[in-house]
Order: sequence, then C-alpha cells, then structure tokens
Amino acid sequence: MIEKALIGSRKYWTWITFLLVLIAVGLYAYSQQLIQGLHVTGMSRDVSWGVYIAQLTFLVGVAASAVMLVLPYYLHNYKKFGKIVILGEFLAIAAVSMCMMFVIVDMGKPMRLFNMFLHPTPNSVLFWDATVLSVYLGLNLLCGWVALQSEAKGIAPPKWIKPFIYLSIPWAVSIHTVTAFLYAGLPGRHFWLTAILAPRFLASAFAAGPALLILLCLLLRKISDFDAGDEAIQKLGTIVTYAAIMNFFFVGLEFFTAFYSQIPGHMHTFEYLFVGLDGKSALTPMAWISMLLGLFAIVLLIFPSLRKNTNILAMACVAIFASLWIDKGISLVIGGFVPNPFDRVTEYSPGFYEVLITIGIYAIGALILTVLYKTAIEVKKEAAK
Repeated sequence: MIEKALIGSRKYWTWITFLLVLIAVGLYAYSQQLIQGLHVTGMSRDVSWGVYIAQLTFLVGVAASAVMLVLPYYLHNYKKFGKIVILGEFLAIAAVSMCMMFVIVDMGKPMRLFNMFLHPTPNSVLFWDATVLSVYLGLNLLCGWVALQSEAKGIAPPKWIKPFIYLSIPWAVSIHTVTAFLYAGLPGRHFWLTAILAPRFLASAFAAGPALLILLCLLLRKISDFDAGDEAIQKLGTIVTYAAIMNFFFVGLEFFTAFYSQIPGHMHTFEYLFVGLDGKSALTPMAWISMLLGLFAIVLLIFPSLRKNTNILAMACVAIFASLWIDKGISLVIGGFVPNPFDRVTEYSPGFYEVLITIGIYAIGALILTVLYKTAIEVKKEAAK
C-alpha cells in the first residue's frame, strides 16, 4: 500500500522536497554535533536537558493522545471516529519516531542508545521510558497497518488484532506516565517533585494531541477529498476543551501549593518563569504567552456556539497547541533547572546547530506523517468506490 504515497500532484511533491531540504540541513547540523560534541548546544552542567528532551516530553503527549480516538471507537463503538482513528494512530507513529530521534541526538553519540538495551538498568526510569515508547510504536504500526489493509480489502479487521488494540489503550497512558516519572523521581528538582505531574502530563496531552488532529483534519479537508465529518471534529473539540481546563486546574494546584506553603524550592521556578529571579528572566515572556494563549483558547472553546464555527475552532486549537508546546516543551523542562542546587540562576538558550537539528527531526516526523496520511487517504478513496 505504501506505493500510493509515490503518486501525487506538483504541490504534494513540492512539499516533500521542502521537507527533504530541511532534513538535509538537520543532518548537516547533526554531523557537526557529532564532530564537535555537545558543546555546540546550549546545554551546560546546570541545564543538562535542553530543547531535545523538552521536545521529547511534549511529543510523547501527542503520541499518547491517540488513545482519545482508539478508546471511544473500539471500546464504546463510537462510529463517528471511524474515519479518523487511523489518523490518530499514524500521528502517534510519527510522534514516537520523533521522540526516539530526540533521545538519540541528546545522547551525543547514537551508539550510546544500544547500551540502554545491551546493558539494561531496571532501576532506571529512562530505560523503562525507552522500552514503553518502543512497544507503543510497534503497537500503533501493527494496529494501524492491519486496520488499513482490512479496509483496502473491504473486510473487517481480523480478530487476532483486537487484543493488541486493547493493549494500546493502557499503554498510551503508560508512555506519558513513565515520562512524567523521569522528572517526578528527581528529588533535587523541586519544580518537578510533585505527585500530580503525571496527571498534568496526561491532561495536557489530551488537549494538545486532539487539537493538532483537528487542525490536520481541517487541512486535509482543504487540500484533499478527505472529510472527517463535522460531528467527529466537534467531539474532538469537546475533548480538547475539558482536557485544557483540567490542565490549567492542575497548574493552579501547583501555584497554590508553592505559594501558600511558602516553600522556597517550589516558589523559585515559578518566580523565574513569571517575574524573573535574580535579575534573570529569559523565559518570562514565553511563560506569559503560554498562559495567555491557553486562557484565550479556553474562552473560545468553552462556548459551544463559538466552537461550532470552524474558523474559531481552528484558531483555538492553534492557540492551545502553541500554549502547551511552550508550557511542556520549554517552561516545564528548562525552567525546572532554575535555580540549580546551589541556588544560582543559569539560563539556557539553544545553540544554532541545536535549532537546526530540532527542525530537521520535526521535518522527518512531518515526512513520516505525510506518507502515512497519503496512503490512508488513497486507500479510503478506493474503499469508498
């Protein structure tokens, strides 16, 4: 079926070429990182996780959000998601692939990844995170491809695939829970040392992932004959609304715990993010942009009359996606290193090659998603005839 992605219009191939150029630039930047070492990045002794791990954290949530389609469709027989459940699974494949690439580039040398599996350390959360991500990638590849093959043949999916589909539901929750444990298990970082970090991760995932899927569905409606259906899109909008509200509720709990208790270790990172600390405030503008975008999106989404307007829904989804990308992909990870254990502020900004590598990995993810979506849409077109 993959050969269907080799046929397309001039615009389609222009898009593919554009992505390949970005990938080539990213590969060049990565070659320079391999030659010169990780000092070309903005990471340091005090900020040892930068934009790479920040993107991993955010994209794990995008991958986990596929469960918001798989669960209603397969467990509750919500047929309106029938057209787009495969899109959610394929989005998870692209997201997990990017997650694993960000782990590789963060390690400095790719061969270090093999040490994680050749010499496993069961008490390492990073080992378990890599394991659950690998299994989740395999589950979505298997379930998505088998379902698409069955649709191409005009038959129901085989019964043997059902246990793997059901397994993917709790597994989706596990990948983001284990990722949250990477942070919550570090006693020296007060900003992350909270029992509600995993629920907060899941709430943000169930807002950002479906928001991106809504935007992709609206884009596909414009550039192809594929239409996910208004009811499915609106239902996703409802999911985004309540998940975003829950995420802000959890953030509010963190604020209350930090400032009502007046524990300095919990307060300092919030102070750095929103008002600055010791005269340093590099992330303050982004933290406020994230907060304002999120609140703006919730105001648009909470009223059904506004949410039913496609243009307003798209605007709200862009706002909530950008808000959560900043919150989880920048503020939470990088801000968590401020101040350091010696109570000093060391700021971080990504290096030039670091930015190019990040763009290159996103381009690879976009290419994977383009090929998978092109294949799925062409199969659905033929099945509809």
